[in-house]
Amino acid sequence: MGNLHYRWVIVAAGGLLGCIAIGAMFSLPVFLLPISRDTGWSVTGVSTAMTIGFLAMAFASMIWGSLSDRWGPRPVVLTGSVLLALSLLAASHAPSLIVFQLVFGLMIGVAAAAVFAPMMACVTGWFDTHRSLAVSLVSAGMGMAPMTMSPFAAWLVSSHDWRFSMQIIALVVAVVMIPASLLVRRAPVLEAHADAPAGEAQQASVGEVLRSPRFIILCLTNFFCCATHSGPIFHTVSYAITCGIPMIAAVTIYSFEGLAGMGGRVVLGLLGDRLGARPVLVGGLLAQAFGALAYVLASGLGSFYAVAGLFGFIYAGVMPLYAVIARENFPLRMMGTVIGGTAMAGSLGMATGPIAGGLIYDTFATYIWLYVGSWAIGIGAFMIAMMFRPVPQSPAPAVA
Repeated sequence: MGNLHYRWVIVAAGGLLGCIAIGAMFSLPVFLLPISRDTGWSVTGVSTAMTIGFLAMAFASMIWGSLSDRWGPRPVVLTGSVLLALSLLAASHAPSLIVFQLVFGLMIGVAAAAVFAPMMACVTGWFDTHRSLAVSLVSAGMGMAPMTMSPFAAWLVSSHDWRFSMQIIALVVAVVMIPASLLVRRAPVLEAHADAPAGEAQQASVGEVLRSPRFIILCLTNFFCCATHSGPIFHTVSYAITCGIPMIAAVTIYSFEGLAGMGGRVVLGLLGDRLGARPVLVGGLLAQAFGALAYVLASGLGSFYAVAGLFGFIYAGVMPLYAVIARENFPLRMMGTVIGGTAMAGSLGMATGPIAGGLIYDTFATYIWLYVGSWAIGIGAFMIAMMFRPVPQSPAPAVA
C-alpha cells in the first residue's frame, strides 16, 4: 500500500522537476532582448545559445538515461539539478557571447536533459495501472513551464537586470529541484530484479535492443512526429502576424495552444490507459497531420484559436505515449536508455522546424508550404507508427 501511494509522489516530483528545469532553459526567450541591449551582443548570437541547448539535450538524453539505468534515477536527477543551478549562475557572469553560448547552451542543455528521460523511465517502472495517465501528468508538469517560470522570469527582468534575474532563477532551481530530487526512488520492481516486460522471456542486451526494429521504428516515429509540430509551433506567431493579426493577439494564440496541450496530455493519457498507448498514438499522429494542415484555413483570430487549440491538444497529448510504449516493449532495466534514445530522436526532429520554416518563408514569402509540408511529414509519422509491432503479451496464468 505504501508503494501504491508513493508512486504519486514520484509523479509529483517528476512534474515539478520538469517544470523548473524546462522553465529555466526557456527563460532565455524572456531574457533575449534585455541581454542584447545590455551587452551589445546580437539577438541572433544570443538566440544561438538556445539552438545549442536543443542539440545538447538531444545527445545528452541517452547518456543520462543510460546512467539512470546503472545508478538509479535519484543520483542522475540530483546531479542534473546541481549542474543546472551552477550553469545558470555561471551564465549570469558570462563576459563574452561565446562564453554565454557555451555555458547557457551546452551546460544548461545537458543539465536539463538529466530530468526528462530518467524521470519518465522511473515513472513507467512505478506503474502497472494508470501508466499512461502518470507519464502524461509528468509531461503536463513540464508543459506548465511557459505558464509559470516564463512569467516569473519576465517579472524579475522587468525590475532587475538580466544577470541578477538569472541568478534568482538559479537560486529557485537549487532550492526547489535539489530537495525534490531526493524524493525520487528507483521502482520497486527493479529492486526485485523483475526487469523484463510481460511476454518477454529472453534477456536482451542493450546493443540488441538499440539495433532492434522496434526501437528504430519508435525513434523514427518520434523524429517525424516532432518534425511535424516543430515548425507550426515555432512559426505560428509569425504566420498569424502575416495574416494581419496584431502581435499581442498573435502571442495569445501560442499561449492558448500550450493551454490546450495541458488538457490533451490528461485526456490522451486516460485514453491510453483504456484503449492502449499504441492505438491512441497512431490515431493521434494521423489527427496531428491534419491539425497542421488546418492552419492553411486559418485567417482571423477566432479561426487561429480553434486550430491552435486542436493542434496543441493533439501534439502535446501524443508525446507522453512514447514512454508508455517503451515500457511495454523493452526491458525495464534499460528503460532510461530506451527513453533517452527516443527523446534524442524527438529533439533532433524539433530542431528541424525553425530552420525549415524560415527557409520556406524566405523562398516563397508565405508560410502555407510549411503547413503543407508538416502535413506530409505527419502522414509519414503515422505510416511509420503503423509498422510498429508490439511484443506479444503472455496470457495470464490460470488460477486454481
